[in-house]
Amino acid sequence: MKRWFLIAAIAAMLLAIALGIGLAGGVLIDRQLLSRFSPLDNIQTDAAPSFKLMAEAWNTIQQSYVDKPAVVSETLTYGAIRGMVDSLGDTGHSRFLSPEMVKQEREQLQGSFEGIGAYVEMRDGQIVIASPIDGSPAQAAGIKAGDIILKIDGRETAGLTLTEAVARIRGPAGTQVTLTIRDPVSGATRDVTLTRARIKQVSVTWARLPGSDVALVSLVFFGQGVTEDLQKALAEIQQQGLGAVVLDLRYNPGGLLGEAVGVASQFLRSGNVLQQKTAAGEVTLVPVQEGVNAVDLPLVVLVNHGTASAAEIVSGALQDAQRARLVGETTFGTGTVLSTIPLSDGSVLLLATQEWLTPSGRVIWHKGIEPDVSVELPETGAPLSPAQVEQMTSDQLKSGGDTQLLEALRLLSEGQ
Repeated sequence: MKRWFLIAAIAAMLLAIALGIGLAGGVLIDRQLLSRFSPLDNIQTDAAPSFKLMAEAWNTIQQSYVDKPAVVSETLTYGAIRGMVDSLGDTGHSRFLSPEMVKQEREQLQGSFEGIGAYVEMRDGQIVIASPIDGSPAQAAGIKAGDIILKIDGRETAGLTLTEAVARIRGPAGTQVTLTIRDPVSGATRDVTLTRARIKQVSVTWARLPGSDVALVSLVFFGQGVTEDLQKALAEIQQQGLGAVVLDLRYNPGGLLGEAVGVASQFLRSGNVLQQKTAAGEVTLVPVQEGVNAVDLPLVVLVNHGTASAAEIVSGALQDAQRARLVGETTFGTGTVLSTIPLSDGSVLLLATQEWLTPSGRVIWHKGIEPDVSVELPETGAPLSPAQVEQMTSDQLKSGGDTQLLEALRLLSEGQ
């Protein structure tokens, strides 16, 4: 197996906890940078009553709230802005970043971040481990997919948003955090104290599935350079004479649009990867990259509810072109381009300004991409990584609980 180190991270799906990374909605998406912000003299006249109402609430809190140390002007301001963005209903996508969060996201895009090293998601109102990162403190401590985080340093996670939970788990390398974990099967709880570390994200890994000529290629994030690293991995696969590929995009929260186009172009020789639609209804076709020696190997793509954003673009493009069959669950439904709009204090708004459609015009936003073959993981099952399958026999793979991967292998083996 080869590991190709990429620029990565996420903020959920949508923030990285690596804890550093939170799943559920593709937060680090290809973004347009808008270097302007709306000055105060550009406020619409009919908005005056709304601003007056907010001022009334602000003054009441400042004057009357009993816990005076908790009344921090910056916290109130950021909370109000965050509430405005959240009211749009673009959960896990459009959002507000404080200056500190901007710094963290920039660090993640540079390829590493500090935390415990696990993907998390919000599931049925609970903070759940989607998967630990190979070699991370979380993996070393025995934290596994499906584990439920009940408390963070003794504070219950009930009522916290994914972003808030991620912020509490993250921290400088060398510092500690204690998580109260519940096993989803046995119901047993335990406290786990982890020492945070600097995590180097690995976005593309692959391994031969035991007893087959099929390569499992895991792509966990569409960061800078992922297209080139996937190209190298596919070259290795062909050099070793393997005859088919399972592309695993489960729990992939997305990333850069340009990388999504590049990845799709590794498997498509012509046509379009997506359509971009503006608020005015104008549609632009985004074609497959030219000059790419696309791989013709039979292909199955694994997707689930954590597959979002750029990962949905690739899934939709390959499905529309009938280049690959999708196996798993309906994807998250992130179908917009985020514009980065800086505010005057260094904070930013990430605001959806364009919509993505599949090449055939199917809507992704809030709907997701439906798989060709619907397969749910059993309650005790979890996605297997290339690092895990590399150490397995074919019998161990069959009993490993990854029913989605087994179905993909079956389809490829039977030539379907």
